[in-house]
Amino acid sequence: MAFIPNRKFKKKYRQIFRRDPLSANLFLLLCEMAGHSGEVVLPSDPKAIDQELSSLMQARFQDPEGWQL
Repeated sequence: MAFIPNRKFKKKYRQIFRRDPLSANLFLLLCEMAGHSGEVVLPSDPKAIDQELSSLMQARFQDPEGWQL
């Protein structure tokens, strides 16, 4: 099932985007990755998590610091 942002999510995204666009897009990516229960499955190794998230950010967003909604 695809992630469909509601009004509350969009408001929170705008608040985060004003402070840090990269963080807002990471927030969007994690929400898209979350399952029905709201959990995101990531590798247990911290370095692997950083590599996984950076590769997913590059694949998902052409401009990771641009507006994505």
